[in-house]
Amino acid sequence: MRITPAFTAILGLLLFAPAALAADGERTPLKLADPDSPAAQATGSSSGSLVRTIVGLAIVLGVIYGLHWVLKQVKASREEQSSGTGLQALATLPLGANRSLQLVRAGQEVVLVGVADQSVTPIRTYGFSEARALGLLVEQEEAVPVATEARRTRGFGALLNQLRSRTVLR
Repeated sequence: MRITPAFTAILGLLLFAPAALAADGERTPLKLADPDSPAAQATGSSSGSLVRTIVGLAIVLGVIYGLHWVLKQVKASREEQSSGTGLQALATLPLGANRSLQLVRAGQEVVLVGVADQSVTPIRTYGFSEARALGLLVEQEEAVPVATEARRTRGFGALLNQLRSRTVLR
């Protein structure tokens, strides 16, 4: 299901419309009591207003989190549309300010590319079998034991191993 910004705006209006219509603050008459009356002298914090403030804060945080989630989904769907299956970035090596080497798989070839501010220069092209023989491609079977090892370890070591398995350049 694709969620559009217009759908999100309409949903937000529908969620907040009952609260806006129920608020009748402008037509509520002020009840100014005599300053000497006991009700006017008893000034204490009412728990109702505190609960209302906390609930309002929770609603605002929920709306912010919901918008964040929706925007992430929209961004992810647009990235999927813009990237195809023909190109895949395999590795990146930063060389300096705005300069790097990129290893890119294009179909059945692996291309080593130099990237600078104003240019992208192909340096060397490897065939698929040649890149595998040189160790430029990591097979999926080799990456599986790292993930299973991370599941076996407990505590902080497991978290560290999971992060390592997710950040391995393939």
